Amino acid sequence: MKYKIDTAINVLVIGDLMIDHYIYGNCNRISPEAPVPVVEIIREQHLLGGAGNVLKNLIAFGCLADIAAVVGEDDNAAIVLSELAASNISGKGIFKDAERCTIIKSRVLVANHQLIRLDKEITKPISYQKEQKVLAYLKEHIKNHHIVLISDYDKGLLTPTLLHGIFTLCREYGIQTIVDPKGADFAKYKGANTIKPNRKEAVAASGINIKDYDSLGLACAKIQEITGCDSVIITMSEDGIAIYDAQGLQIIPTKALDVIDVTGAGDTVLASLGVAIASGNSLYDACNFANHAAAVVVSKVGSATATLPEVEHKFEN
Repeated sequence: MKYKIDTAINVLVIGDLMIDHYIYGNCNRISPEAPVPVVEIIREQHLLGGAGNVLKNLIAFGCLADIAAVVGEDDNAAIVLSELAASNISGKGIFKDAERCTIIKSRVLVANHQLIRLDKEITKPISYQKEQKVLAYLKEHIKNHHIVLISDYDKGLLTPTLLHGIFTLCREYGIQTIVDPKGADFAKYKGANTIKPNRKEAVAASGINIKDYDSLGLACAKIQEITGCDSVIITMSEDGIAIYDAQGLQIIPTKALDVIDVTGAGDTVLASLGVAIASGNSLYDACNFANHAAAVVVSKVGSATATLPEVEHKFEN
């Protein structure tokens, strides 16, 4: 194994936190009211999603982790705080906003098949006052972390002003930042150390259709030009992970052989990169570690996580 992981590192996640709500049931009849299936609920489950899934991956690796995010002033906010407390996360970085709702994605599943997903969310940018509250918290606490991971789901938290403040603070304290971006405008991430889009996001941001090695390199160079970042990492599913930095373009082939569910794989890669880079690994070795961690996760159902023993086992095999 060409990597080392220091579980004493402290990682901060900043991003769009949400609840993944699963409703499991049976379906044996059609409603007499409308031509729709009737689901008899057996059980329900509430899990942290979005940036919360990045946090869960960090906890699964056994390192210290915390999160800064905004939720609504509603009953679902209590679920978020309860889930955080269950993982020994204080929730001091969670800010309630009366103008928003806590984002929740409800999925109805019958025999492991999803019938429908219902989303409740407000995606407008947070207010100036809320930006300042979050920044004030970060000014006090960000220095206590070894690396900062930005998990952007484009739900309104990560405004250009807040992002600029985060990157300025991290540069001041010598803390590396890795961004999992969203949307086509990557200019708002100017100041980050590493940008980690998937191939579709990289195409949208660069305006370059990635179809071969040369166009991949051009897209990476364009993203680097737009953001001023030190490195670009593009996840490409079955085509592996691309790394673009001062050494040029490298591609690590995928390690995933048994793909069951790719849900949350990007969150696993972000968490894995953060842990590995903060532990002092090279960018290549960190990407190799993340590649193996993602291979573990996609072999499971749902937004799963990987443990260090599971990743080690994947390396050995």
